Amino acid sequence: MTVSVLHTADSWWLKTPTGAAKIDTAATTTAALLGDRAAIQAAAGAETVALDTLKPISPVTRPCRVVAQMTNFESHVRDAGMDPASVPLTFFRKASASINGPFDDIVKPSHVQLLDYEVEIGLVIGRAIPVGTTISDANLADFIAGLVVTNDVSARDIQLPQTQFYEAKSYPTFTPVGPELVLLTADELKRFGDLRLRLSVNGQERQNALVDGDMLYRPLEALQSLTQFQELSPGDLVLTGTPAGTALSAPPKPVQFIGNLLPPALKWKMFFTRQAGNRDYLQDGDVVEASVATDDGAIDLGTQRTTIRFA
Repeated sequence: MTVSVLHTADSWWLKTPTGAAKIDTAATTTAALLGDRAAIQAAAGAETVALDTLKPISPVTRPCRVVAQMTNFESHVRDAGMDPASVPLTFFRKASASINGPFDDIVKPSHVQLLDYEVEIGLVIGRAIPVGTTISDANLADFIAGLVVTNDVSARDIQLPQTQFYEAKSYPTFTPVGPELVLLTADELKRFGDLRLRLSVNGQERQNALVDGDMLYRPLEALQSLTQFQELSPGDLVLTGTPAGTALSAPPKPVQFIGNLLPPALKWKMFFTRQAGNRDYLQDGDVVEASVATDDGAIDLGTQRTTIRFA
């Protein structure tokens, strides 16, 4: 059975069948909590409170490293007009100041026009991984403490002309995390491929995909590649990509061909004029729900519910 941890402003909690039990720990960071497994286990016998009396915040504390995989689902790659066979395993960074609670507002800066969503599975690192560490199927669970639901919120009109992702994905509130940090055993982690990602806007489903058959590079390959050049620490967060269904999709091939012949300024002006009519981009007051779970419910990372607010 999975172990689910919740975080409130002043405490850590263990989710139980009867509610939530307070974890007796001095930990103030995710890294410190992961180092106090005895306290997590001891909470199983403690008195509980009703889950709906808690106000969860992100179970991943900041500062930390936030690293994300690019275009890592075949369906998303095709939706972007690319060939999955040609997509390498690559990463980008997000500022950890973008981490937000699972029920807090997502705030769109006033200069951003095209706000998009991307439901993703987040890997929470459980122990230090120096550059050059040997990672295999046999020891993968030693390094991945657990999983969280994340939403890689993106300002597309900032991202695309800059041809880099850092600013467009790093504004405050642009990485909702949680509500639960689900700690997994090695056997449970082997069911990663059974996880289904879902996202809806105002009750309308936009994304629904199973990891198996869609994710290009699984956590083992990702960490093997990433740790060739990037050390990781307990409490760091690695996002693993999103499936098709985002507001942004590739224009038809003829339009792409014509656009590539135009000066960059004119190309982007035409592109964004076209995108301005796409009502799938997030609007003020929209409610976004994102969840990740196996279809049988054996592993359930919970559901985050956030509201879009225009600054």
